[in-house]
Amino acid sequence: MTPQEMAEACARAMWNDDSASQRLGMVLDAVGPGHAILSMTITDDMTNGHGMCHGGYIFTLADSAFAFACNSYNQRVVAQQCAVSFLNPVARGTRLIATASEVSRRGRSGIYDVRVTDADGTVVAEFRGHSRSIKGTHLGEEA
Repeated sequence: MTPQEMAEACARAMWNDDSASQRLGMVLDAVGPGHAILSMTITDDMTNGHGMCHGGYIFTLADSAFAFACNSYNQRVVAQQCAVSFLNPVARGTRLIATASEVSRRGRSGIYDVRVTDADGTVVAEFRGHSRSIKGTHLGEEA
């Protein structure tokens, strides 16, 4: 299995159990070794008291992209620490795109950056996640 095939197989296995991302209407647009792109449209239910997207939904989209990127090597990986900076407000109806990229992966630890943009390319948030591998694989030991 090539690294790309491995990443795609891991993503399929994870997606099947990821009811949170699915129920929020996220779409897994692309995945590769250490990389993932997810998108989501902001609905009325996702707005805060200011009529704009609640930051928690932006964080959740970024966190899901982070998860698919760092779980692309057939090793179970969880978040150890994450931080987000919100840069621009997001209106309801906006399609957000979260692009996760591996910065560093060594031993059981990794660092991933996620840029969240709107469809026009305006950056709305920057997210950095630190990952930690745990016991288990997505595809079994034979993969």
